[in-house]
Amino acid sequence: MTPEKLLSYNLPLFDGVREADLDGITLSVSEHKLTPWQTVFDQQDASYDLYFLLSGAILAVFWTAEGKEIVFSRFPEGAFFGELAALDGIPRSLAVFAKTDARVLTMNRQCFLQLFNDVPLIRQRIVNQLVARIRTLTERSMEMTTMSVEQRVATYLIRLAAEHGKLNRGGVIENAPTHAEIAGTIGANREMVSRSISKLAKRGAIKPSRQRIEICDPEGLSDGFS
Repeated sequence: MTPEKLLSYNLPLFDGVREADLDGITLSVSEHKLTPWQTVFDQQDASYDLYFLLSGAILAVFWTAEGKEIVFSRFPEGAFFGELAALDGIPRSLAVFAKTDARVLTMNRQCFLQLFNDVPLIRQRIVNQLVARIRTLTERSMEMTTMSVEQRVATYLIRLAAEHGKLNRGGVIENAPTHAEIAGTIGANREMVSRSISKLAKRGAIKPSRQRIEICDPEGLSDGFS
């Protein structure tokens, strides 16, 4: 792929990067289409490419020895993923699959490592993302040990609404995660999440419907945290 073509995707990782910055780097990058539930890579796969989500919904999950699914990430369009294995050459720690029809770019590991080593702006952004992930995992660990399930659900919805710019009265989160997906993310079961969603709805904080959550009272979502 040419530098011009790669930069034309307007991926956040390459924002501000010039074609000249990519001179001398062999851009082994290709575009692929995915169908719902198609696996990008599985847990413990010995694959080391980097991926970018162009469109659609992608989930990263961890399967326990008992077969329980723990949802780690729901990637926004433009995000990159798979960088841990690309950096250290160790088999995948999570499985990633398409939740909907999706398009991704696949970048060869050697290409990624050359970009990481030779383009400071890209290296800094990747490091920043890794630091942010550590902070998120630390926060999630604290929430699981100090908050009730209802509080964890409310915190999840506050964070989700803020990420979508919808943390306001009347804000609507489209293509919202399922109760099972929320449960896998916050370390609860689907029934407990469903009960918590119902309580928040009865309190007038949210109005849930199929794959859609309306924020009715942002302040009400945080009631009971003190």
